[in-house]
Amino acid sequence: MADHKQDTESVTNNQASDTALEKKQKSQEHSQEIPATDSEGYLENLSDWNENVAEQIAQSEGMQLTEAHWQIIHLLRRFYEEFELSPAMRPLVKYIGLHLGKEQARSIYLMQLFGDSPAKMASKIAGLPKPTNCL
Repeated sequence: MADHKQDTESVTNNQASDTALEKKQKSQEHSQEIPATDSEGYLENLSDWNENVAEQIAQSEGMQLTEAHWQIIHLLRRFYEEFELSPAMRPLVKYIGLHLGKEQARSIYLMQLFGDSPAKMASKIAGLPKPTNCL
C-alpha cells in the first residue's frame, strides 16, 4: 500500500514537472525576440517569419491576433507569393473580396482588425515588406 502511494506521488510529481516544463517552453517560444527588422519594424529577412514571430510583432504593436487576423495574414502571404509584392490597400481589398467575400473586403473591416493603416500593419505582421504605395 505504501509503495502504491509512493508510485502515485511520483507520477503526480512527474506530471507536475512535465506541465511546468511545457509552460516554460511555451513561454520561451512566445518570449523569443523578434528577428532583425528595419527602422519601421518590418522584417529584414522574409525567411525569419513564422506564426510565433507574427504573434510577437502583433504584441509589440499592442494587438492580439484572432482567427479573423490570421485569415487576412495568410491571404496576404499568398498574395505576396503570387505577385512578389506587398499590396497597397485597394489591391488588398480586391484580393480579399475574391478569396474571402465582400464582408471581409471592406476597408472598415480591415481597419477594425489592423488599425488606421491595415495594409501596412497586416504586411508587417505577415513578415512582408512595407507596401510601396503606403506612406
